[in-house]
Formats: sequence, structure tokens, C-alpha cells
Amino acid sequence: MAKATRSFGDWPLKRLMTEVVGSGHKSADDMTRDQAREAFRRILALEPDPTTLGAFWLANRWKRNTPEELAAYVDVMAEESVEFAEPDCDPVDCGANYDGKHTSALLGVGAGLVAAAAGTPVVVHSGDRVPTQRATAYRHVLDELGVETDRSPAESADMTDEVGFGFYYQPNFNPGVAGLEDRRDQMGVRTFVNTIETLANPARADVHLGSFYHLPYAKRIIDTFEASERYDPSRVVMFQGMEGYDDIRPGSTKVAVWDGGELSDFDVRTAEYGMDFTGDDLAVDDVAADSAHITEAVLAGERTDRFADAIAVNAAVRIFARRDAETLEEGLEAARAVIEDGSAEARLEDLRAF
Repeated sequence: MAKATRSFGDWPLKRLMTEVVGSGHKSADDMTRDQAREAFRRILALEPDPTTLGAFWLANRWKRNTPEELAAYVDVMAEESVEFAEPDCDPVDCGANYDGKHTSALLGVGAGLVAAAAGTPVVVHSGDRVPTQRATAYRHVLDELGVETDRSPAESADMTDEVGFGFYYQPNFNPGVAGLEDRRDQMGVRTFVNTIETLANPARADVHLGSFYHLPYAKRIIDTFEASERYDPSRVVMFQGMEGYDDIRPGSTKVAVWDGGELSDFDVRTAEYGMDFTGDDLAVDDVAADSAHITEAVLAGERTDRFADAIAVNAAVRIFARRDAETLEEGLEAARAVIEDGSAEARLEDLRAF
């Protein structure tokens, strides 16, 4: 332990547990930025005893991390784990939960390709069956579509420029976090790593699109970006997503927008945009395979049902997020136009051919 202390500083996780974060969700103290930075540096180096690490993760879950703590974690992640590869274009960074969806269709591939065809480049990123849900994420739908996903970050950047839709694979661009998988799996519950990996932004996009269950969580993410020394997006758009993913939830859905100043929010009634159904209507039996088939059929113009409406609305949100449309109505019009004229289907073929 003495060697580790000399390498990292004065705050091994066991000391942080006994003196700062481990006394319970009501009495625990928050860490300073330096303490949180040291903690995550140790975690990425696989230095802590597994029992201590599990206790530390659970203590952070109980007390809830402050934006300053989360900013310290994402900054260390950027410095010591993420390999950035910037495309020439400036895409929307879609930060969906890496542990995926298990019930409803994953719409982001179709929505991203539609947005790309309308002139809004999109970047998505995920791992492969990430804890705790180990459910379907972006990679699995793309694999079902015949898209090569095991790309280097530089190849992912080239994909973004050539197709307008880029996929970054976590083990290749964020190997330090990917290397924590076994320890995360033993936890059985989500940790702050599930939050910060969605903010990795390997393309250094200027716009971040994410999802939340409750508005205070969106505020915490925006405050995290403001406190970060390594990430500085000019615009953050977050909405209530299905299963925590970046697929907008049918019904009355809150959208939060931050443009570097005050956070604003508004409600979207998705029925007014063609999504006049419930989330249960988007359920599928096999999320990866069915989502791929739905994506193909919608982009080919062969489906004009609820899934087509949902993909168009989600594309409109991406177009709006990048300011390529002033309103969701304008974004929706552009999305439906590129589906109708075959441009969106052509983007899928370009993606397969890349």
C-alpha cells in the first residue's frame, strides 16, 4: 500500500471510505476534486482491493455523486483512458446507456442514419453486453445489419465523415473503462461508471445528446460538463428516454436544453409529431434482430407504422439538437423527406460498405 500511496497520493479508497464517503447516505461527505481524481486513477489502474472497490462504488451510489466528483471522474477518463479521434465534421454525440435495452426496439441507428441523410452527422458509441443489464446496445443492432463495428477510433472518425453516421467501440477507444467490466459485473447494480462512460465523447463533438429519468439528473449532467476541465460542449440536449436509452419516450416527454447559459426545458407531446401510441407499442421479442429488421424496413419505405413514426421523431430530435432545424417540426419534415426520397436507405448501404 505504501508504494501505491507514493504513486497516487494520500487517498487510497479504503481511507476515502473510512474518512469521507462511507458513513452512510445521510452523513457521508462529498469528495474534493483531487480526492475524486485520485480515486478514479486508482480504479483505472486496478489498484484497489475488489472488496474495497465494491464498497466504494456502493457508497457513491448511496450518497450520490456531485457534479464536481463526476467531472473529476470524466476528466481522469479523458486523460488516462479515452483515445479521441475527431472527424472533420462536427457531429451530435449520442450518449446512450451502455448496458442497453431489453424490451423496446432500439431506434437510434435508424434515427441517426435519417439525421445523417438530412445533413446532421451523428456519432454513437457503446460496448458489448456491458453490466449491469448486459442488454442490447448500438453495437448489437449494427452487427445484425452487417456493419463492421470493431473499428479503431481513427476508422470510426473516417466513417463519420464518409457516411455521416459513426460508431465508436468502447474497448478500442476507452480501454481503461472497458477493462473494469468484470469488477462492475460483480456489483450487480449500476455505478457511477455507467454514467461517465456515456459522456466519453470520443469524437469531441460540440453537441451532446443524452437521456434522463428525472430533470434533476439532466441538471447534474449539465453541471458536470460545466465543472469538467476536459469537456466543453456548447450545447447539451437531454430528454426522457425509453429504458434510459436515447430513444425518446412516447407520451408527454420533457426535453432539457443547455446552450452555455441557463437550463431551459419544455414538454413534447409526441402524439402531435406522429407518435400517438405508448411505449409498449414499441416492444419487440428480439431487440437486436428485430431492431435491425425494423431499421431496414423503415429506411426502405416499406414500413409506415409506429416504428417509422418513432424513428422520424428521434431523427428530428438529433437534427434539432445540432441546430440544423429551429424546431422539432422542421426537423421532422426533413427526416420524413429523406426517408421518402431514399436518401436514408442509401446511408445504410454506405455504412455497410464502409
